[in-house]
Parts: sequence; structure tokens; C-alpha cells
Amino acid sequence: MALLDLLGRRGTLRVLWELRDGHPQSFRLLRASADDMSPSVLNTRIKELREARLLELAEGGYALTAEGLELVRHLKPLNRWAEVWATAPPSRAQPADPPRIIS
Repeated sequence: MALLDLLGRRGTLRVLWELRDGHPQSFRLLRASADDMSPSVLNTRIKELREARLLELAEGGYALTAEGLELVRHLKPLNRWAEVWATAPPSRAQPADPPRIIS
């Protein structure tokens, strides 16, 4: 499976982000932090991330591998950009005039 395909699937980035600190989390804790994700989707994403060698089963739960931690390191600047974008005032640009219908 291509990495970008996996990253584009619902819940994948959430799982990676919840594990970004490098500490293992149990399925139950991951499920609680991703309350909008069904257990079956979470289970599937964990399986796919393990197959992609980004996630591993560790003592205490699931944890990112070295490759997973590196990926998250590259996602952090995108998160900072998104936080700035979300708090930026709306653009002052005026919308274009609507097209005229000529009969």
C-alpha cells in the first residue's frame, strides 16, 4: 500500500498524532482519544500502520516505530501551519462579481 494512500484514509493521521510523543498507548486509550472513530476503523488502521512498519506493538500498547516517529516529525510543521491558518482573519479580498446572464 502506498504511504500517501494510507495517510489519506480516515483516522490514520489521528492515530499517528495521538502517538506522537513516543509513549505506547493501549487500544482503549487510543479509542478514547479518537472518540469519533469506530473500534473497527481503529483496528483496521492499526493493522495497516503495523504492516507499513510505522507502528508496533510494544509493552503497554501501541507505539510508533523509528520510521513512524520520523514521519510525525515531518508532520509537525504542517500542524503549526494549520494552527496559524485556522486563527488567521478572513481574507480582505472581495469576491468576484457574479457572471452576468445575457439573453
